[in-house]
Amino acid sequence: MGHATNIITGLSVGLESTGLPVLVISVAIIGAYYFGEATGMKDNNEQLVAGLYATAIATMGMFASGVYVLSMSGFGPIADNAGGIVEMSGMEEGVRDITDRLDAVGNVTKANTKGYSVGSASLACFLLFSAYLDEVEMMTGQEFRKIDIAVPEIFVGGLLGSMTVFVFSSWAIRAVGNAAEDVIIEVRRQFKEHPGILTYQEKPDYKTCVSIVNAAGLREMVKPGLLAVLSPIIVGVTFRIIGTLRGRNLLGAEVLAGFLMFATSTGILMALFLNNGGGAWDNAKKYIETGKFGGKGSEAHKASVTGDTVGDPFKDTAGPSIHILMKLLSTITLVLIPIFTGV
Repeated sequence: MGHATNIITGLSVGLESTGLPVLVISVAIIGAYYFGEATGMKDNNEQLVAGLYATAIATMGMFASGVYVLSMSGFGPIADNAGGIVEMSGMEEGVRDITDRLDAVGNVTKANTKGYSVGSASLACFLLFSAYLDEVEMMTGQEFRKIDIAVPEIFVGGLLGSMTVFVFSSWAIRAVGNAAEDVIIEVRRQFKEHPGILTYQEKPDYKTCVSIVNAAGLREMVKPGLLAVLSPIIVGVTFRIIGTLRGRNLLGAEVLAGFLMFATSTGILMALFLNNGGGAWDNAKKYIETGKFGGKGSEAHKASVTGDTVGDPFKDTAGPSIHILMKLLSTITLVLIPIFTGV
């Protein structure tokens, strides 16, 4: 139906795809916790810790299938690169048709592994959050088991956590766009100065394009990396100072707990949306290239290429990066508790 409607549909698919995975993750966390509680295991202080222990075991159970997940994740790029090699080597269309179908399967296996990453990150961040509460309580000697989001400072901390996920995603997507623009400029320059490239009389300068992508990949990731590291530190220290002035010594730690809760929840949803929306656009293109709706070169195919171009930074850059963001925020917060509590 056109470029715009393809983008609209892809966004709809991505947003809708957050529903079932979140239900599964919720059942997994609550189920593991309840099964653990049923054992009645307690620590030395007679506190019931079986729920968290069982959740940790469930998390390790997911990690135990890591080799299988890595295999599924590796299949997609291998099939994708095989298709590119077939196309560049000028082989017959039948070979490219086979690699296209394999690439479509690879897109699905990659999407599954990214869903696995979201699930494992969710369980891990839940455990890290619980560890954060325990560590604050242990260091300060004050009870720190509940976080009241009705407190305005904590609610603001939650908003800042959600905002961090959105800004991080924006910068990751923009990084791909900036790198692509640099490559386009270089390719146009080569076509203009060496017209023989289009007639296969001259070879392109591949090295320059690869260097541009490598340099951009390092340069453009500085901002998202600094955001992930500095945002929890700035939030925690700022509200610790405010808390000291207002006679609430644990305010920094409480606000940071709200920051973590909201960032994790938003990160799970955003990662699912970006991963599945991007995969849907990619496979829509593969479906049309099998001959549906006019096949390659048709108006439908042109619209699907636009969707795939939008989806690539979604599913290959921003989406997978959010898993790392979620774990990084939890880890940094846990390690730097003395800064936020003043202990």
